Amino acid sequence: MKVLIVVPARYESSRFPGKPLIELTGADGKTKSLVQRSWEAAKSVRNVDVIVATDDSRIEKVAKEFGASVVMTSSDCANGTERCAEAISNIDYDYDLIVNLQGDAPLSPAWFVEDLINSFKGNKEADMATPVLRCDEETIMALKEDRSEGRVGGTTAVFDKNNKALYFSKEVIPYSNDKKTTIFHHVGIYAYKPKALKEYIGWTSGPLEEAEGLEQLRFLENGGYINCVEVNGKGRAFWEVNNPSDVPKVNAMLKKLGIS
Repeated sequence: MKVLIVVPARYESSRFPGKPLIELTGADGKTKSLVQRSWEAAKSVRNVDVIVATDDSRIEKVAKEFGASVVMTSSDCANGTERCAEAISNIDYDYDLIVNLQGDAPLSPAWFVEDLINSFKGNKEADMATPVLRCDEETIMALKEDRSEGRVGGTTAVFDKNNKALYFSKEVIPYSNDKKTTIFHHVGIYAYKPKALKEYIGWTSGPLEEAEGLEQLRFLENGGYINCVEVNGKGRAFWEVNNPSDVPKVNAMLKKLGIS
């Protein structure tokens, strides 16, 4: 199975302008840009090709300096999925799957992506797949803290008994007044069949996508089949850089994991 990982990175972010170029400090005390750390996470996956997709010359320059292949896209892309779709339309490709490893997810371990790729071998019906993690109490509290302080942070997911996605939200769902209900943290990585990507850019955003600001909801609003693949964190925490307040959290995680 031929797989291309696209790392979409845009400079203009309403919550965190210039986010792909912010510096994160590794365990060795040295800094690397967020886009480089996300690209390195993508490069750690076995038997794939990797490109960075951006609309900004500053990101293009930095990415080429650290050795990435870069595809330029327009500034009209509303989200990473649209940017992935445009990126593959701008190159010659013959891939069975396109993976979107977002440029704000430097803590994504290789096995998350490999589990997504392998999931298509046993599920021929899914249009796309995305990983979910069982939340520990610390993660649930961090998600709730973001919401209580008015920050839009991590995403949670609910799905049926066959792992078919029912909904994704910036709120912590499902609601529970006890600690027995499992909460799943959605990891912002997507693996798409090329056909699904082509269909995606032909759809307009719907009210749920607009309300939540979650690109994957466009698939659900149009009857798409998203397979939620439960992945094993193997004891390591996962967090994305959504807001400036996430930088020290991710720096601490990089140090704890020994990532230089």
